[in-house]
Amino acid sequence: MPDLVAASKHVAFVLRHDPASVGLVLDAHGWVEVADLLAALAAHGHALTPDELDQVVTGGDKRRFELRDGRIRALHGHSVVVEPAGPPVAPPPVLYHGTVARFIPAIRTEGLLPGQRRWVHLSHDRATACDVAARRGRPVVLHVDAAAMHTAGHVFYWSGTVWLTAAVPPAYLSSEPQRR
Repeated sequence: MPDLVAASKHVAFVLRHDPASVGLVLDAHGWVEVADLLAALAAHGHALTPDELDQVVTGGDKRRFELRDGRIRALHGHSVVVEPAGPPVAPPPVLYHGTVARFIPAIRTEGLLPGQRRWVHLSHDRATACDVAARRGRPVVLHVDAAAMHTAGHVFYWSGTVWLTAAVPPAYLSSEPQRR
């Protein structure tokens, strides 16, 4: 049996960043046939059984993938061009983004930018944003005035786990350090 954490990371890499590394092409929304993914992984030395893939999808503390009708996709975190799976939706009034203090000066000047990803990822609650940031150091949770952004014409998508938007201008942000 393969290391399922390593398998999850590899499947995420393939579906988010480099499907061509195993000879796959994603559709416009990031979907690929499960059978094609399994065959491509096996051909490149990362064989998984359907049951092991199911454990990768359903296991762990985060929902990273979606399986539907014999197809699979990563829910978010893409650097390859994929469109959100659903239509734009109105966000909650406030969303959150976890970061660390060293990035705050640039964020105050430039706002939140997607960097190497296609979208800025926002959390619906402070605790999740804090947990995301804590992986990189002492967390700072940015509060996003999503209602004002939406009113101003900014578009939001719900991935099923995180909120996505193209960028968050500095005017819509406030921050405070989080104590753990």
